[in-house]
Amino acid sequence: MSEDERQDRAPVIDVTLVRRLVAKQFPQWAALPVKPVEHGGWDNRTFHLGDAMTVRLPSSRDYAEQVQKEQFWLPKLAAHLPLPIPAPLAMGIPDENYPWHWSVYKWLEGEVAKPERIGDLKQFAIDLAAFLAALQRADATDGPAPGAHNFYRGGPLTIYDGQTRQAIVALRGKIDTDAATAAWDAALDATWHGAPVWFHGDISFGNLLVKNGTLSAVIDFGTSGVGDPSCDLAIAWTFFHGESRGAFRAALPLDEATWVRGRGWTLWKALIVYAGLAGTNPLEAENSRKVLEEVLTDYELSTKNP
Repeated sequence: MSEDERQDRAPVIDVTLVRRLVAKQFPQWAALPVKPVEHGGWDNRTFHLGDAMTVRLPSSRDYAEQVQKEQFWLPKLAAHLPLPIPAPLAMGIPDENYPWHWSVYKWLEGEVAKPERIGDLKQFAIDLAAFLAALQRADATDGPAPGAHNFYRGGPLTIYDGQTRQAIVALRGKIDTDAATAAWDAALDATWHGAPVWFHGDISFGNLLVKNGTLSAVIDFGTSGVGDPSCDLAIAWTFFHGESRGAFRAALPLDEATWVRGRGWTLWKALIVYAGLAGTNPLEAENSRKVLEEVLTDYELSTKNP
């Protein structure tokens, strides 16, 4: 088997593999128990290592480049942020059992930020906005530009223009395709001209942790980079609503064009999932339909109250 073939072959990532990797590369931790976390993710698989650490392994070659990026940049960003983020403790290397780099992190306490676990959604929105504002103020010098490593988050929306229009055509009869096209065109026209800033790239409830009802940590920086921060705004339509959405927007010092592009990022993802272009299941498709309703309603309101 060639090296390229080995890299493309997705390994079976389970407790047995993790134990083998840890024992071989970090024998000081070999006696610690290994078990999957409750929500192990899709892009990466995550496991408890003892009580104070996690092991995180990319699930395919598409995510493998993110490991070294996180290892290098997360310690540099942590000092500038008001909430904990993953702290790398060690980096594993490829071997005959697993073809990519992988990470050991300090365990972060908290639960996934499901709505029922949040005490005050408006305050949660304000706290998240403060975190993102601090992230955008961090020194972006030599930070990773948008590219294949983060699926071009932080880059121009034009890279997904063809895919978005394909989804709109596929959804004819299910959504208001005229409104979707107009909202997408508006996002493309809202060109970004700012200096590159840090962004997370995947601000969703699954990457936000809560303790005692409040935001306690932000995890999974695999799609992070420096560029246009509008990709971090999708949560305004996917999770917040009404007062909490307004509070989130008011707490972030961003211009109108950035919010229009943020709506565009949200529209792109919701369209391709609802249209089935991303190989999604019925539940994900239904959630995306609801997000589309939020986005298109917001767009229509913006045209009436420019």
